[in-house]
Amino acid sequence: MNSTQYFYRFLEPISKELAFLAGELEHTIFSSPRTMLTHSRVLVENILQHVMLVEKMKEEPRITLKERLTILDNEGILTPEIRDALHLVRQLGNQASHDKRMFRFSEALLSWEAIYTIVRWFVEVYTSLSIDVPEYQDPTPPLEDRYDITELELRLKSLETLLVASMQKKDTQGHKAKEEVAATTSLPTQMEVPGYTTIRTIHYKGDTLEVPYFLRDAFLLPQRFEKSETFLIRLGAEQQARIISELPSNLEDLHKHVKRFNENNDKQFFSELRIFIEEEKIRRKVTLDRPGELFLFYKADYIILTDALKDIPLNKEKFTGIPSLINQLNEDGIYKVGQLPKELVILGKYKNVGVVNVGRLFEQLKAK
Repeated sequence: MNSTQYFYRFLEPISKELAFLAGELEHTIFSSPRTMLTHSRVLVENILQHVMLVEKMKEEPRITLKERLTILDNEGILTPEIRDALHLVRQLGNQASHDKRMFRFSEALLSWEAIYTIVRWFVEVYTSLSIDVPEYQDPTPPLEDRYDITELELRLKSLETLLVASMQKKDTQGHKAKEEVAATTSLPTQMEVPGYTTIRTIHYKGDTLEVPYFLRDAFLLPQRFEKSETFLIRLGAEQQARIISELPSNLEDLHKHVKRFNENNDKQFFSELRIFIEEEKIRRKVTLDRPGELFLFYKADYIILTDALKDIPLNKEKFTGIPSLINQLNEDGIYKVGQLPKELVILGKYKNVGVVNVGRLFEQLKAK
């Protein structure tokens, strides 16, 4: 970590570990409020450990943050301001660890401000070093998502074409020039979120699919295509259709790359590819709307992976009706929900499992 790029570098003479943890929390506020709130508890607990050490207070094994806070408060060591700040950090951290709701930047900023109050008290009261604590400073939000340079060039060229057509219309030919250019140019929709510009169009028997920029090189996981799974596996073996950019602009003869498939497979794949693109748009919107969250995806549905959910054991008592899947997960060293792959459909690879049992696992995860 570059010590010039974070607020709590002044803590380094006291504890580099404490300073660096504070720095990481600062950088996480706008990328993942949930993560920042959850891990802020560790920072303030470490500070209270330092305080108890200086105060020569007995350290009980497995003492919780709440118990530590109560002990110090009962001893008259905490002022009301510091006690309230500690409770705020602890309570928000507990909520972030267990609650699946979306946590706001404002909540992370409240915790950040409370941390400053705690740190300033700790430095001024419990350190012997002459350290100048700077005035409180809000963290700097990161730059907004920007267009990739290739996508930006596509959008600019389309807009420039429209501009030229507009000028031609004003110049000599009325509406004719604009209509001719518009007939050959796919113009971006107004103020799209970066990643959604159409990068290419895929055809099949007069029907079309627009591929957004963020999917230009997306991996076509065969398990995501229930009726075309075997077709895609065979195509992949021939180095065809592994990623979207490998697909031809027209899918009518795709089946000719492999034996024992026909045009019905092309049609089915085109239909499922449309579903895949729509599901990916939903997933992207969720991840953009809830930055820094961890997800488990199943088709177009998803689960927020909270700390509480991560720790649930994968066993036959917690998850019923899918013993073969649980056994095979455990054999592969996957014992907790937090170890599951982000893309749950790949669990269908296990013997005698299939999409039905993966669906059962997902429904039970949702229920928890």
